[in-house]
Amino acid sequence: MPTIKDVCRHLRSKAAGPFWVTIDLFFDGPDNFAKYSESPALQPDRIAALYGTDARLVKRFSVTSLNVVKISYPRTSPQGGMIERDMHCGQQYVRLLGVEL
Repeated sequence: MPTIKDVCRHLRSKAAGPFWVTIDLFFDGPDNFAKYSESPALQPDRIAALYGTDARLVKRFSVTSLNVVKISYPRTSPQGGMIERDMHCGQQYVRLLGVEL
């Protein structure tokens, strides 16, 4: 089974304000985007389980013209809070690299 790192040319995660995280998956072309962008592994329930959040709050957008899937979910604590470990959320995408599609 291919993994996300096998079919995406770039992944990034970032803070989307003080209460949200956004992950962008840039597929390596329209063929892989068409084949894998709707994978069950990229649906809200699977993302919620991976990041410990409520599936009803996960937002998912496909941008066909860019071969990109954007996924947003609420942070577990506000940005800059006392228990913050990744203030800019720049490392949150790493959990997705080995996910099988």
